[in-house]
Amino acid sequence: MGWIYLAVSINGAAYTLTAYRPPRRYRVMHAWSFFASWITIELAPYHLIWQVIATAVFAWRGALRTRPGRVGLAITLASWAGLALSIRQSYAAREQIREALRDLGHEPAPARKQRVRVRRNITFARVGGRALRLDVHEPAEPPTKGERRPALVQVHGGGWVLGFKQRQGQLLLRQMAERGWVGFNIDYRLSPMATFPDHLVDVKRAIAWVREHAADYGVDPDFVAVTGGSAGGHLTALTALTVNDARYQPGFETADTSVQAAVPFYGVYDFTNRNGVWPGEAIPQFIAPVVMKADLDEAPDKYAAASPLDQVHAGAPPFFVIHGDLDVLAPVEDARDFVKRLRAVSGDPVYYLELQGAQHGFETFASIRANAVIDAVERFLDAVHNAHEKAGGDQPSGAAVETAVVKELGPEATEVVH
Repeated sequence: MGWIYLAVSINGAAYTLTAYRPPRRYRVMHAWSFFASWITIELAPYHLIWQVIATAVFAWRGALRTRPGRVGLAITLASWAGLALSIRQSYAAREQIREALRDLGHEPAPARKQRVRVRRNITFARVGGRALRLDVHEPAEPPTKGERRPALVQVHGGGWVLGFKQRQGQLLLRQMAERGWVGFNIDYRLSPMATFPDHLVDVKRAIAWVREHAADYGVDPDFVAVTGGSAGGHLTALTALTVNDARYQPGFETADTSVQAAVPFYGVYDFTNRNGVWPGEAIPQFIAPVVMKADLDEAPDKYAAASPLDQVHAGAPPFFVIHGDLDVLAPVEDARDFVKRLRAVSGDPVYYLELQGAQHGFETFASIRANAVIDAVERFLDAVHNAHEKAGGDQPSGAAVETAVVKELGPEATEVVH
């Protein structure tokens, strides 16, 4: 029994260790590293509970009276300390964000939560014989006469090859719908059948459709924001940086695909690995043959077009970039570089939230950290929308947006959060 407890203790400690030092460079461990650290970090309280229960059971069975059992207990105690620190980091993120929310000139009146309804699988385009669909998350009550609600387009992740609209963005879409927004959770064509920029084109098709059908959903066509995580974060950034670019709007070149705010979660910002932070095989064995259908040295311009790092410009809308510092699938170094480059040229504010101890996909399900970040995103989007409203529906100045956001989030919103 002592040896079994030792094995269980080592397994639990291995998961805890990945929450702090997930392997990044070894392909054979890459998938396990992500999933192990992800579920350990975001579900640390539950990991701690099951380890305590397991230890109690093994102690009752006499495992701790053996030498292997006592070694296992020492390992388990170290694992508990690590899990406790991970939980503390999650609470620290929540408290830091809440502190920023409290640091206001005044606190806005609490908005009444509205009941939410979801309309699923509405076709917004047909491409190559395939229907592209979206789900609509909206207040259950119809808009009042003359009311125009802000819209939020959600782009799912999945490495450009998989993913489903109904699996991602649910926390944010529900919360925004409760606050009177209308969310559109979209699908798009996936590789290997699709080749970049097909994915981006489909996101723009969805935005054009939202504006075309704005009256049907009580939406303000002058205010559409975009968000998404991972590959969806990549497409979110590109969508916001390539507004009304005819190259990505075949057959709907004159449609308005502009967005008024962008919130990429743990996005991919570079397809060239210029910062040397990707595993060496990522581009030649995945990006090139599966997503781009071209090698980097053969089509450098195409890779630049797919890299948000190369697309920054002065006319970008307000951004709120969110990333975890332990991300093994989308290295945080590229997110930092993107924010630095965009801040250097953009006329609108660029906010960056870097979460210590957070892994890729941290807001997929409700957790201490996820709930706090969703609150912050809501406040950011509402602040940008308020600036838009005060400008009479015109594009507000960068200074006006920054004033509104700082009023909502506090000056800490412009800094990295640790």
